[in-house]
Amino acid sequence: MPLLTTPYAELDLIRQPEQANDPLQAFDAADEYLLAQLHEQAPGADCRVLVLNDSFGALAASLAGKLQVVSSGDSHLAHLALEKNLARNGLPFDSVPFVPASEHWQGPFDRVLVRVPKTLALLEEQLIRLQGHLAPGAQVIAGAMIKHLPRAAGDLMEKYIGPVQASLAQKKARLLTATVAERPVARSPYPSRYRLDAPALELLNHANVFCREGLDIGTRAFLPHLPRELGRARVADLGCGNGVLAIASALANPDAQYTLVDESYMAVQSARENWQAALGERPAVFEAADGLAGVEKQSLDVVLCNPPFHQQQVVGDFLAWRMFQQAREALVVGGALYIVGNRHLGYHSKLARLFRGVEQVAATPKFVILKARK
Repeated sequence: MPLLTTPYAELDLIRQPEQANDPLQAFDAADEYLLAQLHEQAPGADCRVLVLNDSFGALAASLAGKLQVVSSGDSHLAHLALEKNLARNGLPFDSVPFVPASEHWQGPFDRVLVRVPKTLALLEEQLIRLQGHLAPGAQVIAGAMIKHLPRAAGDLMEKYIGPVQASLAQKKARLLTATVAERPVARSPYPSRYRLDAPALELLNHANVFCREGLDIGTRAFLPHLPRELGRARVADLGCGNGVLAIASALANPDAQYTLVDESYMAVQSARENWQAALGERPAVFEAADGLAGVEKQSLDVVLCNPPFHQQQVVGDFLAWRMFQQAREALVVGGALYIVGNRHLGYHSKLARLFRGVEQVAATPKFVILKARK
């Protein structure tokens, strides 16, 4: 795998989660461009740099020990990648502080390096949070591959930070640089909310939550077919998003015990707040994690899952397959994984390779709900 070679460092980086013979590298030309641009400005060692949405730690690890770096983002896997890549390159795994997107950072910062996220609502929330945390003369430099850089990203930077200058393209990457100027203090439009009729819920969604403006059609198909009469079952909502599956299940199963897991800090924050609004002080576990990787083997009776089919801009079923494997490890013998998926993804045959029995619970023209028993 190629090394990331920049004026700051030469690094051997890996992606998270790891997979054998991964054809994708843990950095791209936008990372290289951002680091080269920062180096050209010759910041001093006391320069405070905030790095946002650094998918695998390429930016923060490159700057570790050279500048005063803080990293922040909404991905637990990105946090894990940063720690592993620091250690992999002979740096203390905790040498770059990481602030989850569910928490607020403390400035002032002289430079902010931003990888433009897939969800522009997350970018907007981050730009709003920067207000009051930028030093005089600070710059916010956002980078992306051109095919993933919407015009609206520059508009948001102009609105919340200051005048924006677009760079020339370099290796199919482009930078947008905003210099701090006086702007009205903005109030965040997030979290957003929407209502469900069945079950009757109002669901809160922080900026980076999947389908923030309304229930996704896969979950809508899944809800009427969630398992009932679970007794005191130990249930995990794997990839919980705003927590709607676990909450709906918990309302129908008052004695069951729930764990809600997602790799998005904002999703877990949303799930916790929605659970408390719907179920008060009923105990539950909320965790930003690498799926069920840290869960004890054979410790769950039921897993509910609406699996993702992409990681950032990369589309595929690798994450779903990994979640199915994790579920199998965590379930007791006789336990069951319930999933919803697009028909064309062929999850039935994939699950049959891991579980002793797979049955179709229900179907719509687009989705299937499957039960896989260990």
